Amino acid sequence: MRFHTAAVTALRVVAGLAFFSHGAQKLFGWFGGVGPDGGIAPYMSRFGAAGLIEVVAGLGIALGVGTRVLAFIASGEMAVAYFWIHVGGSSSLWWWSNRGELAVLYAFIWLFFAAAGAGPVSVAEWWRKRSGAAGSTSQG
Repeated sequence: MRFHTAAVTALRVVAGLAFFSHGAQKLFGWFGGVGPDGGIAPYMSRFGAAGLIEVVAGLGIALGVGTRVLAFIASGEMAVAYFWIHVGGSSSLWWWSNRGELAVLYAFIWLFFAAAGAGPVSVAEWWRKRSGAAGSTSQG
């Protein structure tokens, strides 16, 4: 348990930034973009909606802001992606044959953070401590 906080924080930050990069590919064409030409997804499409969730949730989770809500939404997105895209596209439920292992991992990582929250090393915790300290100083 000695390194629990550091390990959970590292997982949250790295997974959040990686998730952000998937959204940035779709919305901005960064990191190679989408498709063979490295373009962007149409904003009013399911991939555009996925990109928006991935950008907002990825940054928020990485920073530790709104983590529970954003992780819950992101987990749902990944569950939908798994069954709609991976299972639906291959007719196989198994990730080793439908190439859905990343969607499964993200779904359960985000489900963990939806339940656990961001933890003590986060912007939300920093803000809570700062606001609490300012409030107690002004009253005392």
